[in-house]
Amino acid sequence: MQRICLTLPTNRACAATISAMRAEAAYAAEHFGVEVRLLILDSSGEQDFAEHAKVAGEATGTPQVIVHHLDEAAQRSLLRRMISLADVPKPDLLLDLMLPSGVSYGACTNRAFLIAAALGCDSVHRRDSDSTYQTRDGRTVFPVHHELMSLGKRAADAVAGVSESRLDPAHAQRTVSLVGSSFVGELSVDISEIQRLDPAVYHDVVSLWAPREWSEEAKEQLVAEAFTGAGTDPFTHDHSAVGLVDPMRVDMCNVSFHREVYESVPLPPATDTIGSDYFLMHLVHDAGLPGVLHNRHIVNYYTGERRTDAGFMAYQLRLVKFFLSMLYFNSVYQRMATAGDALLEDGLRLSADTVLTFVRESSWLDRAENEERLRSIDRSYRTLGGRYAVFADLLAARGGQLLNEAQRDMEDFALLIQAWGPLIRVSREAGIHER
Repeated sequence: MQRICLTLPTNRACAATISAMRAEAAYAAEHFGVEVRLLILDSSGEQDFAEHAKVAGEATGTPQVIVHHLDEAAQRSLLRRMISLADVPKPDLLLDLMLPSGVSYGACTNRAFLIAAALGCDSVHRRDSDSTYQTRDGRTVFPVHHELMSLGKRAADAVAGVSESRLDPAHAQRTVSLVGSSFVGELSVDISEIQRLDPAVYHDVVSLWAPREWSEEAKEQLVAEAFTGAGTDPFTHDHSAVGLVDPMRVDMCNVSFHREVYESVPLPPATDTIGSDYFLMHLVHDAGLPGVLHNRHIVNYYTGERRTDAGFMAYQLRLVKFFLSMLYFNSVYQRMATAGDALLEDGLRLSADTVLTFVRESSWLDRAENEERLRSIDRSYRTLGGRYAVFADLLAARGGQLLNEAQRDMEDFALLIQAWGPLIRVSREAGIHER
């Protein structure tokens, strides 16, 4: 029986999301005959964890749905065991990269990947705690439907189960490695206030995402599309297409990967950096691995914590670190796009060594572009005034440190890529047998 991992990393109260994911797991088991390991990686506080445990511990009513609800202590114990068995360099640093004290979107998903390997799963299906499912005519439209229709199949065979084929014949024998969709609702990044306050400043800030050499026209297009997902139109009917999937059309709250992807290359483990978990979408696309893009978009919403002063400051810091990371990732993405099929070994499996070279060499780039990014953000935020000007003062004091962190994040990513193969291997071999 095929075994999948439906996973939720969380550090906040989300009992309703867990309940909804239990329903999605049951749907997958009942409609596709798979065994579902519902993996909840929970870093929330004691009270929230207890509420989550209550929901997670209820009988599923479906024998093929098995729930794993792990707090940080349990996660750390598993990771320490796997790192020790793998006998990799710098084990203490690797443990910190897999389970850091700060928020890391990449690290929490890497933990899911590693534990999914230990559970013997063929795929990982990722959801987020600040999102929910759409409904139509009283039924919930679960993304796992499209994911299990195609993921892991030969692309040529997946054509029969989708609405449209955009498949390059050269890719027809390759595995469908990613199935995903986007979101509807609020912007994925909480910067709509900047857009309301000053559209020109919004343009200047968002365009920092782009490589410096891009034309103004290309930057305008990026700004228009950035963080908007699939807009706000509700779900009305299913549509899916097989082919190469544009990373801009998929969100990490609504994505699934085949094991051949995440068992080859991990996600960047950077802390306090939004967007650090989107790397594999680019890699799958640039390597010419087919995917399926569908329209069962998830509903994105903001939690109240972001509206507090502390939440605002923390989120703006993550946004700045995202812009600084793009100096390095834009370089890596450009090299991956140029490499194309050379990213694959034997025309099938991702080459971790090639990716490692691109990542490691990106960390040697000159910082001048990032120094200009910081100056641009400072100007923009002081123009906005208020709490943005207060954040600009914080940024001025920490700018040098943030430049160092952005570079070190790439060095850490290179270290993790190098260790990833042994970590996956021992996880598969050691396994997790308790139910």
